[in-house]
Amino acid sequence: MNPTCHNCNSLNFCIRGKPNKNLENCPMIMSPEIEDEAFNRYKTNEVIKKTTKMASIVEASGYIHWPRLKDTIEFATRMGYKKIGLAFCVGLRREAKRIAEILDNYDFEVCSVCCKTGSIEKTEVGVPKEFTIFSKTGYPLGFVTCNPVAQAMLLNKAKTDLNLIVGLCVGHDITFTQLSNAPVSTLIAKDRSNPHNPAAVLYTSYGDSYFAKDVKMRREEKK
Repeated sequence: MNPTCHNCNSLNFCIRGKPNKNLENCPMIMSPEIEDEAFNRYKTNEVIKKTTKMASIVEASGYIHWPRLKDTIEFATRMGYKKIGLAFCVGLRREAKRIAEILDNYDFEVCSVCCKTGSIEKTEVGVPKEFTIFSKTGYPLGFVTCNPVAQAMLLNKAKTDLNLIVGLCVGHDITFTQLSNAPVSTLIAKDRSNPHNPAAVLYTSYGDSYFAKDVKMRREEKK
């Protein structure tokens, strides 16, 4: 059985140090060997131990009051990171510049790489021509693909201590994270429909109706 913690009111159980005995697939009941192994790693792996410790300290220090950028700055400082890389979407270049300015004021060395570095055409990596985006006047705007591979490689070459994702596309962020030598954290998750706040749709009736219609349409297409 797979764990489904989303169906449990964790506030009454694991957060209080006890399993939910009403659920057969509670991880603390179903996989005690994994829970034990995880605990052992916190004790024996100094990197995991330190990052977990510092993250918890930062969370407790600025809970609710600090924005994510402040959390990131405090975490990086406590971890002793000196050089921070920004893997940013070209559409968030202004945000990336402002982030870099703030990090610079905190005495971090900042490296940044735009998603379109290398200027590789989409057709060169197998993207059909119909997925090229055109302006109203017919000018091709999206014929160059994002290049998360080069972004990761360039920041690896720069020997960054921490890399921050700033609005990379879903999928491209996965590739970047897989190839990055430095640990990766997402500072901005791209969501153009909700000013880069993916959680917003969960709190609206629009989100409910949109996903209901989308699911219905997909199911009808499968018939």
